[in-house]
Amino acid sequence: MGHGGNVIEELMADHREVEEMFARIQAMTGSGQQLRDLIDEITIELVRHSVAEEQYLYPAVREHVEGGGLMADKELEDHGRVEKILKQLEKMDTDDTKMSTVLHQLMQEVASHVQDEENNLFPMLRRACSPEQLDDLGDKIRRAKAMAPTRPHPSAPSTPMASKLLAPGAGLVDRARDFVTGRGKS
Repeated sequence: MGHGGNVIEELMADHREVEEMFARIQAMTGSGQQLRDLIDEITIELVRHSVAEEQYLYPAVREHVEGGGLMADKELEDHGRVEKILKQLEKMDTDDTKMSTVLHQLMQEVASHVQDEENNLFPMLRRACSPEQLDDLGDKIRRAKAMAPTRPHPSAPSTPMASKLLAPGAGLVDRARDFVTGRGKS
């Protein structure tokens, strides 16, 4: 979850971590609890990552990158689609015949988002911000991920200020639920 480094290094490490989890899903031969646990782990990581980006990365992109507002809006739309898929997966049994299709949809959506960030957004941010600004953003991202919710909340506000106010409370509820159910141990 917290990898260290500037914001770009931190988020790219998250991307590689989720890609590795997706590879583990693709290598699985069955379903059941092992698949459910891995889907839960992926959900936790994607939600934490998204919340941190929404609180700090996208506002920085809006502020520092020319045309950053449109870019940030597009990334937020991507997050919305991923959250809906995660919510759908959360409700599905692992032996549901549609599980494979929905997992593939999630992997495609996340891969497209990652490619866009790494090929477009991150290089533009690196050019627009000083190394100190990128390091500071990395610290903020790590703190936000530590406090972020662990479940998708598609109806939650997506504005940075509302997320900063509401996400920590949602995170406490999620962490309490994770502790009681034994989920989210990573």
